[in-house]
Amino acid sequence: MDALKNITTRNSARELCDPCPSVDEMKTVFEAALRAPDHAWLRPSQFIQITGDGRNKLSKIFIETARELNKELTDIQITKYTEAPFRAPMIIVLISNPKEHPKVPAVEQIISTGCAGQNILLSLNAMGYGAIWRTGNFAFNELISKRLELESSAQVIGYIYTGTTTGKNKTIPIHDLEDYVQIWE
Repeated sequence: MDALKNITTRNSARELCDPCPSVDEMKTVFEAALRAPDHAWLRPSQFIQITGDGRNKLSKIFIETARELNKELTDIQITKYTEAPFRAPMIIVLISNPKEHPKVPAVEQIISTGCAGQNILLSLNAMGYGAIWRTGNFAFNELISKRLELESSAQVIGYIYTGTTTGKNKTIPIHDLEDYVQIWE
């Protein structure tokens, strides 16, 4: 796929099913992720790839965390959090683990991980897979970080749900660039 077409046509998939990318395809996806801008080569980005029974483990982590955050969960919320990892055959957890550095602040390193996430989305799209980046209560959450056994400096910045797109895609909006771009000459 042409690079610019890939960027301008990528869309978040609402519904995902099998198949998900193969081991070899995911190797390429993660290689692309690690090509994200990374000032001083600090490598703040880490990933957890979850499929199959791993989704049960993530489901338990979600529901335990939700219960700790809210002692009065409704049955609907419990079902939502329990079933969340099963919305796709694969989930890629995006983790940013900033390193101490005199010239590279933590926020820049978190942005680097965000760029790695975009590279993942674009790679999956180029391969013909669908994906959606989700955050919500379980991103930027200390309890999740502990339950995932991350280093104390690391945090989840999002979850990329991955698989084959089913159903209808969202309409990609057309933006009036004048609303977003200033040109100084």
